[in-house]
Amino acid sequence: MDIGISNFPTAYSMNAVDLARALEERGFESLWVVEHTHVPASRRTPYPMGGDLPSIYWEAYEPFTYLAQAAAVTENLKVGTGICLVPEHHPIALAKRVASLDAISNGRFLFGVGAGWLGEELENHGVRFEDRWKVLREHVLAMQACWTEKDAEYHGEFVDFDPVWVEPKPVTKPHPPVLIGATSTWAIKRIAEYAQGWYPVHIPEFDQRLEQLHEELDKVGRTIDEIDISLLTMITEPGQLVELAGKGVNRIVLSLPTGDRDASLQVLDGYAQIVEWAST
Repeated sequence: MDIGISNFPTAYSMNAVDLARALEERGFESLWVVEHTHVPASRRTPYPMGGDLPSIYWEAYEPFTYLAQAAAVTENLKVGTGICLVPEHHPIALAKRVASLDAISNGRFLFGVGAGWLGEELENHGVRFEDRWKVLREHVLAMQACWTEKDAEYHGEFVDFDPVWVEPKPVTKPHPPVLIGATSTWAIKRIAEYAQGWYPVHIPEFDQRLEQLHEELDKVGRTIDEIDISLLTMITEPGQLVELAGKGVNRIVLSLPTGDRDASLQVLDGYAQIVEWAST
């Protein structure tokens, strides 16, 4: 079982260089960071967790820039978006950004994707909230074409372009894994259709969704072995790792609260036992 860390990196939190080195030194497998291009000052959409929206949602660094710095000072640490709000990007430009990071990290990029929950943020990018998952699907399929074809083209409802040359190609073949970060029943169908992984929060319905995933994969001639399951959760004893591994989970992602160097290192050292459990 691999152990990763998820973080909202900001100007006042542990910097990318120190965090990446600390993770690699302690045996963590991956670093995942969030994305919000902005947060509208006036919002109709409530914060899903309730209460006021934490400031880290608009203070977090742009993820690809941050992860490139983390990858540059490490040799084995994988870097991932957890998650990239794909509908807020042009697919050709995002395909190049993903392929570039995958190339300069020598194939260490994990592409966690999602459609977003903040309607006004999406609207500022010209995407209707109700269209966000349809837009994400077309963007992912268009990017997959850019990553794998010399004369890449895509023609859909939201994305439409004639053959283009997009270089560099990713080091990871055929392309970096696309992990869908959602837990709805609709998300499971999407994973089976066009994704290579699942990046869910550990909700009470996890086992039900996992069973559905097996069923949906079977319908399209795929198996669970083709899916990278990275579960955002907390581990308190080694038996949980054994149980989750038995269900096909291959990566646990632990949350690192946004904080300065000393506070972050204290949390990471506290997670050291989980890394040890996972390695035995």
